[in-house]
Amino acid sequence: MTTYVLIPGACHGGWYYDPIASRLRAEGHEVHAPTPSTGRVNLEDHVAEVLALVGDLSDVVLVGHSYGGMVITVVADRLPDRVKALVYLDAFVPRDGESGYDIAHGRWREWYVEGASGDGFAFPPLPFFDPRATPHPLATMLQRASLTGAVDKVTERFYLFAERFPDSPLATTWARLRDDPSWRAVGLPIGHDVVGEAPEELLALLRTAGG
Repeated sequence: MTTYVLIPGACHGGWYYDPIASRLRAEGHEVHAPTPSTGRVNLEDHVAEVLALVGDLSDVVLVGHSYGGMVITVVADRLPDRVKALVYLDAFVPRDGESGYDIAHGRWREWYVEGASGDGFAFPPLPFFDPRATPHPLATMLQRASLTGAVDKVTERFYLFAERFPDSPLATTWARLRDDPSWRAVGLPIGHDVVGEAPEELLALLRTAGG
């Protein structure tokens, strides 16, 4: 049995992983898919929420979609001995001192900042998002990751890149990782909705990471 902790992307909750989580649980695995808090919170607040969960577990496969990659990277840096593998699903992989805003570009940065101009705290879901999506705290995208390098103790690292995500904010991350021998990186001809578009490939990847 493997323990999975699944962190969603911006504007999404643990419900995003429901189709995958239910199948993993049916196979006997332990699955946690928390919904990050909203409101006036930053990246460190989301990290603290996941640290509280992971601190009670062991041999965890940490999975992050999109923004979730920011969270799992910092969590693994704080508790590397609790983490068995890191799985990034078309996600941010920050280096020390990088934020999601730093990694993204152009219209994505505009979405974060201009989108939050209404209340100054959160940007809204994009029109094509699931109806359950909620505004996402801007500070989580602006706060830079503080990393010690301990995350590198987690040597089982997987990256799935969505090749058909237009103007992807993750293209530079993919270019950095795809030929790095310390990563098991793969590209798929799908859009950014990895769970919705590639459930079988995702399940296979998670089973491999669970080893």
